[in-house]
Amino acid sequence: MRAQDEITRPPLRLRDVVARGALSGLAAVPLLGALSLCVGDHHDRETFLAVVGGFAASLAGVGILFGLFLWWASQGDIRRCRDWRTVKSQSDAVTVAAPVTLRLGVSALVLFPGAVGLYHLVGEAPYGSWLYGG
Repeated sequence: MRAQDEITRPPLRLRDVVARGALSGLAAVPLLGALSLCVGDHHDRETFLAVVGGFAASLAGVGILFGLFLWWASQGDIRRCRDWRTVKSQSDAVTVAAPVTLRLGVSALVLFPGAVGLYHLVGEAPYGSWLYGG
C-alpha cells in the first residue's frame, strides 16, 4: 500500500482552512476577555491586552505569509494533521505544516482586532467598575 492511498480524502482546500482558522479566532476572543478579568490591576489588564494584541498581529503576519508559501511549495499535496503517519521524508512534512501554519495565522488575524477592542473597552471603563479592575 502506498502512502498516497493512506491520505484522508477529500483533500484540504484553502478556503476551508481559512474558515476554520477564522472560527478558532472568533472562539478565542471571549476566552481572552475572560482571561483578562483574571488580571486584577487596571494598568496590568491594559498591558496584558496590548501585548496579546501585538503578539497576535505579529503571528498573523508571519503565519499567513509562511503558511501560504508552504501551501505553494507543497504543490497541491496538502495533508491533514491526522495524515502525519504518511510523511516519509523531510520534504513531505511541508504538506502537513502548510495548513497548520495558515490556520494559526488566520486565527491570530481574527484575535488581533478582538484584543484591541477589549483593550479600548477596558481603557474606557468607568473607575470602580468590574471591567476597570482594581
